Amino acid sequence: MISPRRPALTLILFACLAAAVAGPAAAKVFLTVDEALHLAFKGCSVERRTVFLTPEQRAHIQKLAGGEVRSALVNPYRATCDGKDGGTAYFDSHVVRTLAETLMVVVDPQGKVARVEVLAFAEPEDYLPPGKWYGQFLGQALSDDLALGHHVRGVTGASLTARATVDAVRRVLAIHQELRGQELRGAAKP
Repeated sequence: MISPRRPALTLILFACLAAAVAGPAAAKVFLTVDEALHLAFKGCSVERRTVFLTPEQRAHIQKLAGGEVRSALVNPYRATCDGKDGGTAYFDSHVVRTLAETLMVVVDPQGKVARVEVLAFAEPEDYLPPGKWYGQFLGQALSDDLALGHHVRGVTGASLTARATVDAVRRVLAIHQELRGQELRGAAKP
């Protein structure tokens, strides 16, 4: 179960980011962090971790993702379902055109996208792709084909949102790959 004692720090941080980026305009919030985690991991226990990336890790992630990683702070939410790895959720806040968006990207135990949810969107809703568009990310792994025009179709009228979403998913997959590799290297040490 998701712990009710855990403060929704991520949501508070997003609200501050949205207020700073959007000014007087407010983001449309579709889901809170806890609601999104419940949708993704119903009946599972979820543990929030805090990881500070080293400069070397950030550089490696940026190379893998093909884009900038602005923060060294990462909060993976790892789920355990019936004693097994249920996947890991990451929350990515970024600017689409001039305003903020927050996505939850869930990565399955095999390192592939299991879910993408829009939590908040400050741009006009006309720039938001239809819900089924996000379904094309399911089962995708980090590769050169995870790009607009390759394994991801664009969206007329929401091209900047599509680009920002692809960038966010690539960034999350690269972060996940780096953190899992670090765990495996740590486990292999005597």
